[in-house]
Order: sequence, then C-alpha cells, then structure tokens
Amino acid sequence: MSEPLRFGVFLAPYHPDDESPTLQIHRDLDLAVHLDALGFDELWVGEHHSASFETIASPELFIAAAAERTQRIRLGTGVVSLPYHHPLMVADRITQLDHQTRGRVLFGVGPGQLPSDAYMMGIDVATQRRRMNESLEVLLPLLAGETVTRKTDWFELNDARVQLGPYSHPRVEMAVAAAISPSGPRAAGTFGIGMLSMAATSSEGFDALPLHWEVCESIAKENDRDVDRRNWRLVAPMHLAETREEAERDMEYGLLKLVRYFERLGNETLPFSHTVEAAIEQWREHGLTLLGRAIIGTPDDAVEQIRSLQERSGGFGAFTILAHDCASPEKTAKSFDLFARYVIPALRDANRNRAESLEWFRENSGRVVGDLRQAIGKSIEEHEQERRETGRGVAWGDARDLLVGED
Repeated sequence: MSEPLRFGVFLAPYHPDDESPTLQIHRDLDLAVHLDALGFDELWVGEHHSASFETIASPELFIAAAAERTQRIRLGTGVVSLPYHHPLMVADRITQLDHQTRGRVLFGVGPGQLPSDAYMMGIDVATQRRRMNESLEVLLPLLAGETVTRKTDWFELNDARVQLGPYSHPRVEMAVAAAISPSGPRAAGTFGIGMLSMAATSSEGFDALPLHWEVCESIAKENDRDVDRRNWRLVAPMHLAETREEAERDMEYGLLKLVRYFERLGNETLPFSHTVEAAIEQWREHGLTLLGRAIIGTPDDAVEQIRSLQERSGGFGAFTILAHDCASPEKTAKSFDLFARYVIPALRDANRNRAESLEWFRENSGRVVGDLRQAIGKSIEEHEQERRETGRGVAWGDARDLLVGED
C-alpha cells in the first residue's frame, strides 16, 4: 500500500447516564470540530436505541449537523443497523447525505449490536445477520442508481430506485462491522466493501486479524469482487497523556462509570470494578468486556501498539480510536491533540525530510557556517573601507564571530 495510514475516531458514544444528554450530544459535535481542526481523517458515529449510555439514535442526523460545522473530515455511520430499517429508506438518507456533505459521508453497516434494540422491535436476534445481508444485496444497486424489485419476509421493493443519483462515484464508500466471528469478513468479501474491525485489540480479535483478511479476500474472489486493505479500519480504545501516570490519573474521572455500565448489561459484578487501578489493569491487559485492550499511556505507547497491529494484520488503511468518557472533556481533547501532534506524524514519517535536512546541516556545518561567516566578514570590511574613504558613517566593529543567522 502506497497511501499513508489514515486516522479516525469511533464515537459509539459511551456517555455516563448521570449527566445532561443535551450537553453530551453538543460536546460530541464540538469533538467533530476539534478533530477536523487537528487533521483527523474520519469520524464514525454509532446507532443505538436502548441501554442508556450509547445515546445517538440516528448517526445520519448527527452527521448532517457535523458536516455543517466541519471542513474536511469524513463522517461515517458506525454503523446503521440494517435489520432495523427498510433498505430504500436507508439508501435515500445516505444518498442525501452524500450530496449534503459533498462526498464526505462514509456508509458503515452492521446487523445491530444491542439485543434490547431488536427486542423492542420484535426482531429475532438470530435473523439479524441474514437480514443485514439481504439488505446489502439491494442497497448496493440502489446506491449505484439502479432499479430493484425484491421481496423478503421483512421488506418489499417494487421497481424501487433512489431519486437522486450518487454524488460519489460509482457510489458512497461502504464498510461492514467485524468483530471476532467470520460474519463481518464474509460480508465484506461477498459485497466487495470495507471492514471496521471493532475488536482489533482484544486477545481473540488480535490473533484473528490475519484470518479476517484471508477470509475476506477468499470470499471476494469467489464472488468476483475486489477488496482493498486500504478500506480496512482497525478500532481500539486509547487515552493519552504526557506520562503514563498522568493518563492513569485521568481515568479517575469516569472509568468506573463505564465498568458499571457493562456490569448492568451483563447483570453481574465484575471482579475489577472495585478500584480504578484494577479496572485500568484489566483494560490494558485483557480488555474491558466488549472493548479490546486499551492504551492508557503516552504517544510512544500508541505508536508501538499501532505498529504491532500493522505487523500482525499485514497492513490496513486506517486506525480508529474508540472514544469514551473515562477522562474529562478537557483531558480527552488533550489526548486527541497529543495523538495528532506526535502519533500521526510518527506513523506517517511526516518529519523525515526535516530530520534529513537538519542532519545534512550538521554534517556540513563547518563548510556552510564558515562560508556564512566569511560573507559577513566581507560585508563588514566593505562597510569599514567605505567609511574610511568617505569619512562618513558609524564604525561597525569586529563581528566575524557572529552566530549563525545574524546579518
């Protein structure tokens, strides 16, 4: 892959349920602006309808608002739970967003994560992956401007087409959520779309990274589709500070709230929920339930982890930070700032030319500085000679030992 690694943020979001939901949503919009200013490439926004913490029900609504506040960052649905929606309505909304964002929208899809969402709509969780695939079978032609007729046990299309042609050609970029099972890679290969690997740093997910891509490629070949590692995104939780100790102190703000959220989801007491220190150790070493292992440390720690993911996976297109509210909004903003200032340039080798330029100067310092000093000395001598000949002017003095840069 010749293109540089891209970087994004995945906003589920994970917001504690003892704060104002209004302020949380608006802080998420502020985060989009902050990430755009820092030069992040992507922001993905989730869809959830129950269980309190994950408060955004419509990523499309959020993206429409965020697009008006930002300039260049691409905005993705992370993800639209396809079994919950009629595919024509999904295609209409995404096509409209494609136009409103002038091609900055990314279309992430999945079967739906929270079983409580499916329960409220009377959807059997055992059917969700099948429904996702059935939806994708018609979404791809609809998004490409084709006319579709199809009837299943949960939707019907009769000469259906999207009124607007696509802004992005041949259609909006798509990606499917993948975790540990082969269903995500199989869907990506079947339909020739990208992958969002949500469990990339869990023990099982990390070990399975090569297999994920192998399955994706083999299924794509069987279906005469093309897949590209540049459209593979790996997601991992992270919080950065200038020292590991500071990063750990930042977790005192809200980590235990997130742990207790997972306790309530599973209706069980987790053995690491008694102290922040125990929760940090669990998250770093083993992962936090549904979430992979976290980097709670410095930019150097982040660079090391991402390079290990590159080596293990064989290469991917984008690294995406899983956002959370475990640190204060101010410390969270600083974490993203540190990532943009130090991690992104390190992994893109952005300062290579600067380093080579300085090293060349060091190696040739004697010659170039000597030439400069000689030129300065000559200028002074000419000035003094003119003063002596005309009897006018102010004596300059001996400045042959001036520092580099003075003139």
